[in-house]
Amino acid sequence: MTDTAFQVPLFLDYGATFTWAVSGAIVAIRKRLDITGVFIVALLAALGGGLLRDAAFLNRTPIALVNPMYLTMVFCASVVTSVFARYLRKLIGPVTVGKIVDYIDALGTPVFAVFGMQLASNAGLPPVAVLFVGVANGVAGGVLRDVVVRDIPTLMRPGQYQSITLFIACGLYLLITLQFELSTALAAWITVGAFFVARVLTIHFNWQTRAVWEDESSSGSL
Repeated sequence: MTDTAFQVPLFLDYGATFTWAVSGAIVAIRKRLDITGVFIVALLAALGGGLLRDAAFLNRTPIALVNPMYLTMVFCASVVTSVFARYLRKLIGPVTVGKIVDYIDALGTPVFAVFGMQLASNAGLPPVAVLFVGVANGVAGGVLRDVVVRDIPTLMRPGQYQSITLFIACGLYLLITLQFELSTALAAWITVGAFFVARVLTIHFNWQTRAVWEDESSSGSL
């Protein structure tokens, strides 16, 4: 496909970058980091996936270093979240703040994945590699965010099927663009919407994966 035939609206990536920066900032604030720490965690959450995608997988200058809008949005998200976090916590409580982070992840993750698949496809990678880049682009920011605040990444813990749902959503995007030849903008909205609805359902009903080894008395040995 050509670049003109395979383009996801850039404002989707902008929106995902800002919301993931807010997500990272909230996590950093809950860990009681200062403003520098808040910015760093927000930066990793919002741009970590794109930096990994461009530098490691696509061998290109990261978009975040070429387009100043990305760093500007991370900075603004860090400042705004830091200013209003205390009032937000008092207004809705820490549990609800945690759910807000989950919903932000549910919206931003598929957008990053779809944008990563667009760039991977434009680079001429085969569908399996495009799928891998999309999933990696979608989850890398969250992994880096969790690692830097010394949490086990949400992706690796028993949880609400986030990585599995993202894998299916990326497969859906490839299917409807390659097989059904829908416009990529429409395919992007379908993919983001499908992933968001699935994640909201898992959050609402608390559908969970399980640890492979659940016998606490035998932890540390097989």
